[in-house]
Order: sequence, then C-alpha cells, then structure tokens
Amino acid sequence: MSDNTNNPLPNEYVNSVNNQVIPQSVDTQKIESAATYTKIIYALYLASLVLGVSLIIGVIIAYVKRDDMTGTIYRSHIDSLIKIFWVSLVVAIIGYLTAFVLIGFVILFGLAIWFLIKTVTGLIKCIDGKPLNP
Repeated sequence: MSDNTNNPLPNEYVNSVNNQVIPQSVDTQKIESAATYTKIIYALYLASLVLGVSLIIGVIIAYVKRDDMTGTIYRSHIDSLIKIFWVSLVVAIIGYLTAFVLIGFVILFGLAIWFLIKTVTGLIKCIDGKPLNP
C-alpha cells in the first residue's frame, strides 16, 4: 500500500491480503500468530473426530493463547472454540449416559453434526480473516 489517501480512517490501515481494517496499534505479527494458532486449534478439533485427545490439546492451547488474541478478530474464534468444547463435553456425557435407552445415540449423532458445522464454518471464517458473529 503506497499511501493512505483512500483510507477514510487516519489511525488505521487496510490489510492488503483481505482488506481487513486493522488499528495501527495492533502488531501485524500478533495478528498472523493469532491466525496461525486459531487454524491449528480448528485442525485439532477436527482431528478429534478420529483422535479424541486432540480436542483436549486444542482447548488447552485455546485457553493459553486466549489473552494473546485480545484485540484481534481471532478472539471471537477462541471464545467460540472454548464454548464448543464445553458444550460438546456436557452433551457427550448426556449422550453416553442415555445410550442404553437408545436416545443417547440420537443425541451423540446430533452432537457430531453440530460439532462439524460449528468447527468447519468457524475454520472457513478464520481462513477468510473474518470474525465470528456473536
């Protein structure tokens, strides 16, 4: 970007990769790091469908990096990933406890579909450099 004459906000600049408006005070290296960690966490969540332990690793990383994401669009992703973990844990426990009456299998199937939708749509928005809607 050669000049800021087209930028209506003098204290901000536009990221040339995805036209995202970023305050000058936010370090671009911090944003790139946040994006990378967020994508890694999404990948760990998706891998948990095969290797369950990767979900735990993903949520640990999310909690550790949560404060580092403050001030970036990726904070909404981290908050959502943490919420996905806790909702999935509670619903999975309910599903396993009710599996003996067969309703648990329906609950677990619904959980798997919900988990996939939330994780894949979040990953797509992360790759596009967009925050999640509240």
